[in-house]
Amino acid sequence: MQPDPSNLIHRLDIKTPLIGFYDAPDPTPFEPIVEPSNGGCVFDSVNSWLDGKTLHLTKEKHGCRGAGRSVCGLESIDIDQLVDFLVDQEGLKSSKKLMKEWVKSRPPYKPRNEHILIGPIRTDQWDYAKSISFIVTPDQMSALMTGAQYESGVDDPLPVIAPFAAGCGLLTAFDSLSIPQAVIGATDNAMRRNLQPDQLLFTVTRSMFKRLCELDKSSFLYKGFWTDLRKARGLPDL
Repeated sequence: MQPDPSNLIHRLDIKTPLIGFYDAPDPTPFEPIVEPSNGGCVFDSVNSWLDGKTLHLTKEKHGCRGAGRSVCGLESIDIDQLVDFLVDQEGLKSSKKLMKEWVKSRPPYKPRNEHILIGPIRTDQWDYAKSISFIVTPDQMSALMTGAQYESGVDDPLPVIAPFAAGCGLLTAFDSLSIPQAVIGATDNAMRRNLQPDQLLFTVTRSMFKRLCELDKSSFLYKGFWTDLRKARGLPDL
């Protein structure tokens, strides 16, 4: 059963829907659905998500080449062409050698089913969820980062990471989907045009989502630092 995020959303005053990344056998429960344009970015669908619609990706129809590889697991993508584009045209690494090493070091997400669905969270589809993303301001990001650290010990896997990757790749760029971990996302210049200037993503695994949803009145969400920050922003008490 999906953990209930309602208290977390209330205490953080989040107005945008939470976005789920689903690997599912049937797209029907996610309707209404939108399809990617040819070569289009996953995040071109942000406004559709805000309207309650879900982006549907398959190996046959996945938008840009990067999403084909990093989200849909397509091995047919020409890595050399991708490296040429990312280095020669976009200057994302100082050399093709470094870029190729990075591409080969980051295995793409391997779908278990035929359909990748990205859109507002669906409580009844929790079994197929792989990650959940919060669209947040820097202040809300700071609270989520604190929440991610709340139960983390010094010998545990890093609770928050910020890897180099495309925006869509950051939706599953954890050390492992099986551990409680979060990724600071929306750091890809190519996709940020689809978000507001003060918005980032905080993307979490299922187990980290559960931890965040379980933050209670003994946590920082009800204490002075968070309350004082909201006061400093001129925001009302929650």
